[in-house]
Amino acid sequence: MTAPRPGEPIAAPAEHPSIERSDTATVYVRSLIRSQLRLAIICASGFIVSLGMLWAVLAAAPALEAVVVAGAPVSWLLLAFGAYPAILAFAVIFVVASTRNEAGYRSLMSADPES
Repeated sequence: MTAPRPGEPIAAPAEHPSIERSDTATVYVRSLIRSQLRLAIICASGFIVSLGMLWAVLAAAPALEAVVVAGAPVSWLLLAFGAYPAILAFAVIFVVASTRNEAGYRSLMSADPES
């Protein structure tokens, strides 16, 4: 049986001995979370804007549907060779910036005299 009996108190989760709960550490973690969220929002927004610009180019030039290169319309080729590289570029930007954020957090935690 995994559920506690009715009326029985639920045990609090055990604290890991290596995790120190200080006010400074809490501020640093919240700062890291905010910076990672900001980075995610910026990358997602940039990606959406870049896809919107690609859509605008395709909508502004309907004549691209008639042009065929290597058996595929140019508009399809623009999507294939325009959208997927953008996905890869934004993913690389996010990973590099996220790693930089985490490295800054680790350096702050190692330099903090309270930890």
